[in-house]
Amino acid sequence: MGGTHTQWVSDIQRPASGDAGDYDAVVLAGGAARRLGGADKPGVRVGGRPLLDRVLAACADARTTVVVADPRPTARPVTWAREEPPGGGPLAALAAGLPLTGADRVVVLSADLPFLSEPTVKGLLAELDAGPADGALLTDPGGRDQPLVAAYRAQCLRERLAHLRAEHGGLTGLPLRLLTAGLNLTRVLDPVASFDCDTWDDIATARARIREHGLVLDEWISAVKDELGIDLDVDTGVLLDLARDAAHGVARPAAPLTTFLVGYAAARAGGGPEAVAEASRKATALALRWAEEDASTKGGATPATDTAGAATGTSDAATDTKSAPEPRPDAG
Repeated sequence: MGGTHTQWVSDIQRPASGDAGDYDAVVLAGGAARRLGGADKPGVRVGGRPLLDRVLAACADARTTVVVADPRPTARPVTWAREEPPGGGPLAALAAGLPLTGADRVVVLSADLPFLSEPTVKGLLAELDAGPADGALLTDPGGRDQPLVAAYRAQCLRERLAHLRAEHGGLTGLPLRLLTAGLNLTRVLDPVASFDCDTWDDIATARARIREHGLVLDEWISAVKDELGIDLDVDTGVLLDLARDAAHGVARPAAPLTTFLVGYAAARAGGGPEAVAEASRKATALALRWAEEDASTKGGATPATDTAGAATGTSDAATDTKSAPEPRPDAG
């Protein structure tokens, strides 16, 4: 490991390695949250989901995920650990969780990162794989290290923790900066993913941000998938286009009902993004045909054949002077 070496990366843009899932995660969730008045910070909800569950979603493909805290319900299964004594600080917590991992790479995360995402985690792992560094961590806009948003070589962490334990007679109460001081690190600037919630003002900022126009839809879809236990990535643009076509071409209530039926059909077809895409394609084509037929009818055109291919009579239709019924007041 030797002395500290820093390599700066402006942002995580490197594609993740082909074996990105071959890593473990340690999530530290047992802090006292003094600046939140002792509130249960991992359980505080942002976007309808506890902060801890948001972090667990970002490392969902980890081989093993260890959460260092008292056990609680979580959105997905994890392994629980606890430092002795409880409340011994982040280094003691990391030392309690690390022995339960076995992968060569380990992602270390705090449980208060509302904007952490799976691409960020994979990007950190890719940066770690790209060179000889002991770890790759995020920094915030002020240039401060975030050692609890990082990917490390597990052996380097074990050696560093053992050195600090021998030097200080234990790890309880030691600051995180001692961990990074002896490691060769790649630092990645990411103002969004590095944002953590230490105060109620931070919580309010996070809650407001996820409701911004560019984020609210993805946040809502992620929350619904977590709530329903759905692990499926689909092209939301396709579904939105389908909803638009159904609403405009048929009737506004057709949009939610059609997308529901598409989901049901996709599930019966075995699920998966391909099934959703195929069901969406068929429903979209139907909605467009419906709209074209409606436009043709309103425009006075008389098709030569109906949808079944039978000839359509024109003698009576051409001379019929009866008025069409008045539309219902709530139509459209």
